[in-house]
Amino acid sequence: MKRDMELVRNILIALNENENGFATDKLNIEGFSDEQIGYHSYLLAQAGLIQAIENTSIGATSPTSIPQNLTWHGHEFIENAKNDNVWSQTKQAVSKMGDVSFSVWANVLSQVVINNLNINS
Repeated sequence: MKRDMELVRNILIALNENENGFATDKLNIEGFSDEQIGYHSYLLAQAGLIQAIENTSIGATSPTSIPQNLTWHGHEFIENAKNDNVWSQTKQAVSKMGDVSFSVWANVLSQVVINNLNINS
């Protein structure tokens, strides 16, 4: 399964929007299967963006986790990525290169935010 940055963003937004800081019992994101959500939650935990409980079962086709809450790094990323206009600009910039690493996504996202602030140094 390929990493889907749109799903990554949606999971982080869902966790960020919970007023208590914890995920709901079951995370449902329209257009994505439980397996996709579970796998991406597993990846997000590996990356240190969320805390999650691994729940991969014997015979599962991919590793899965249940998201619990955002980490500091997760909050940092989603604060930049939650704005639809900024996210759209970032996707457009990254699409010129095809698949790129998460660190490139985060760096381009930060640069788009800075550019939108219109601060001249």
